[in-house]
Amino acid sequence: MITVEKSDPFSTESQFLVEKLSSELAAITGDSGKNNFTVDSMDQDRSLWVLARNKEGEAIGCGAIRPLTQDIAELKRMFADRSSPGIGNALLTFLETSAKSMGYTELWLETRHVNHRAVNFYRKNGYVSIENYGPYKGRDEAVCFSKKLPH
Repeated sequence: MITVEKSDPFSTESQFLVEKLSSELAAITGDSGKNNFTVDSMDQDRSLWVLARNKEGEAIGCGAIRPLTQDIAELKRMFADRSSPGIGNALLTFLETSAKSMGYTELWLETRHVNHRAVNFYRKNGYVSIENYGPYKGRDEAVCFSKKLPH
């Protein structure tokens, strides 16, 4: 069983998972992703940091949303340690539901074309490619996605 809960992005568990994610991203894409996210951004209104936990209570995944506009939140730092199936889906479902309850109507995210696992995961979960936004404009290695949240 996987549970997802709001958490402290500065906690030791959160920092450990962010470092694991950064290492994996660097290995896959050559970039840790740290330039476009700091945990300090989680103190904005309508931001949320979550951890996924296994039945033993161990942190096995993380993710965040933060505001891009009044209606659009950005999905950031999604990571599952792959210790059991369903971690990514549990995180994504929780973050999408939370975003909707916080008043967002859409989620955007960026990943890299070479990160096939992530690209396939988001497509499978209803995300569609959009034009690169913000810091990803003009970056051929980046691919951006959007999903309208159900009413």
